[in-house]
Amino acid sequence: MTGSYALRAGWPHPLGATWDGRGVNFAIFSQHAERIDLCLFDRVGQRETQRLALGERSDDIWHGYVPDLLPGQLYGYRVHGPYDPGNGHRFNPNKLLIDPYAKALHGHILPDEAHFGYRVGDACSDLSFDVRDNAAYMPKCRVVGRDAQITPDRAPATPWSRTLVYELHVRGMTIRHPEVASALRGTFAGLATPALIQHLTSLGVTAVELMPVHPVVDELRLTARGLRNYWGYNPLTFLALEPRYCAGEGIGEFKAMLHAMHDAGIEVILDVVFNHSGESDELGPTHCFRGIDNIAYYRLDPSNKRYYLNASGCGNTLNLAHPRVLQMVMDALRYFACEMGVDGFRFDLAVALARDGNRFEPACDLFQSIAADPALSRLKLIAEPWDAGEDGYQLGRFPAGWGEWNDRFRDCVRRFWRSDAGQAAELGFRLTGSSDLFGRPDRGPLASINFITAHDGFTLQDLVSYDRKHNLANGEDDADGTDRNFSWNCGVEGPSEDPAIRVLRLRQKRNLMATLLLSQGVPMITAGDERGRTQRGNNNAYCQDNEIGWIDWAPLPSDDRAFFDFVRTLVGLRQSHPTLRRERFFEGTVEPVSELKDILWLSPRGEEMTECDWNSPYVRALGFIVNGDVAAADTLLVLMNAGVKTEIFTLPEAAHGSNWQVVLDTAQPEPAIGKAPLEANASLALCAHSLVVLSRFAGTPG
Repeated sequence: MTGSYALRAGWPHPLGATWDGRGVNFAIFSQHAERIDLCLFDRVGQRETQRLALGERSDDIWHGYVPDLLPGQLYGYRVHGPYDPGNGHRFNPNKLLIDPYAKALHGHILPDEAHFGYRVGDACSDLSFDVRDNAAYMPKCRVVGRDAQITPDRAPATPWSRTLVYELHVRGMTIRHPEVASALRGTFAGLATPALIQHLTSLGVTAVELMPVHPVVDELRLTARGLRNYWGYNPLTFLALEPRYCAGEGIGEFKAMLHAMHDAGIEVILDVVFNHSGESDELGPTHCFRGIDNIAYYRLDPSNKRYYLNASGCGNTLNLAHPRVLQMVMDALRYFACEMGVDGFRFDLAVALARDGNRFEPACDLFQSIAADPALSRLKLIAEPWDAGEDGYQLGRFPAGWGEWNDRFRDCVRRFWRSDAGQAAELGFRLTGSSDLFGRPDRGPLASINFITAHDGFTLQDLVSYDRKHNLANGEDDADGTDRNFSWNCGVEGPSEDPAIRVLRLRQKRNLMATLLLSQGVPMITAGDERGRTQRGNNNAYCQDNEIGWIDWAPLPSDDRAFFDFVRTLVGLRQSHPTLRRERFFEGTVEPVSELKDILWLSPRGEEMTECDWNSPYVRALGFIVNGDVAAADTLLVLMNAGVKTEIFTLPEAAHGSNWQVVLDTAQPEPAIGKAPLEANASLALCAHSLVVLSRFAGTPG
């Protein structure tokens, strides 16, 4: 080992590696370490060239300054201290560790047993001590220059009421796109390609929600099967970008992608995973936090600190009750918001971030810190309102200003359209923004992030093509993934060339998408659903970095092209009707001019639904009028028939002597154009498994 760099005292802030034009300051937190070595590497990260012991410690921040060191320098840490798992300590200086504040990484984690702090295979193995050096298999941190800190541009700042979220995977979105240069496919630069952005804008997307973009750890059990953690919900650190998504210099590339999205009026929301890290449980590897200060970074079992509390279901839970861990999360959020310029965050398993012991605490330090932060508090904040711990389902309990993934909307709408009994009463809540969940005075319908599908579960095409999951490709004997899909294969399991089956499946997809985009709340579409994407029945494709998990950009057949156009029509309908994008819940009050309620629920008889109608298990057809006079807009009538037979609806009065014009009919692959208006009290035959939208029309029926 050779090297000629000197080490000075430096400063405890900011944390991480900071170049000031003359050298680099290094600062890292560890409360229980006994010594920390800074390890410098050659430009390709293969040889350790110098090891410098950080001699200064201020408030548990270890720091040192290296003059003449330049951006691009590769480094890592070795942390000395007790290896005493029973008391929560797992220091092992034989393991090279990633800086939690690294803003860029060079290389990837290569699978090897040397990453484990103990001797794998020994009896009571995690109590043993492993002396192998893992540096050859670890990525190296890279010092970032100030030129990488590009000033954020002006964000679109789309209000929640006009937001359409589109959840996508950075790699899967463009890896097969023929109009993306091969070197850019699967990267941030690929997302900035004009053809890709044109696809999003033509669909009407206002915000993309990127699945995790931070460095990810591939579990050994997956690499042994030739698989990898494709989704990325197994993070290594929280300020750097996953190298596999970078075609070139990652920070500049990410910023350029943000600029391109913003120029097109599209916001960028990051899916962040602060509930756990990829180091798993006591039998997991040592890559970062475990070796830096296990007892500070993780929530441990107070009765036996050898074991981890596991509210995440992934082996460990980060300890946000520790002020330095909370600081790391806040610093990561501020970095991506203020220096990178993202527009919001979706918090994975957000209940785990707000636990006080085993209890969910909505007024936790993290949420209050975000609310008090002038930059973060104005962003779009979305919670996945559950975790895997005790009493982990907390939908509706997050603070004002937060949106929440509403899985009850997903399940109810799926069940209604597959004709399950007894769905009408709950459907009324789901279509109108879920006031039963978000009805507090400080919240409203826009707190509900409505979705039919997400990355986790069936795609829309698979939802209407499979009755059960088909996950054998994951190598877990089909034991993984949920069995509560509420799907319907329309009569045949999997792909079918039967014309009747194909027609029914397309109609069901139109029904589901129409219900999503006609409901109060904020809609979220999963990437590829508009193109008929299939995962071949796999409802847990987290490890499928292949054609199962990627979007196919081959030219669409005519029926899928028609469906894409149908979705565009629906998005346009939603954006042009403020009555579909309310900020307040319906109250059932009568508007004095039209003498109509703000919303009126109808039975097929054309009469207001009764308590008996709502509670009947046999009701599979209903309608509602959304009064446009409340918002100086068109009044809409929506009729839904999830039954297996045609339902005859009697059309109600439209007010002001108007008639009804059919705008959209899911029984037809094309938009309903040129149909004659219908008078009040006319009969409309609504075929099985279909939805019709009508608008108040002031002309004379033809």
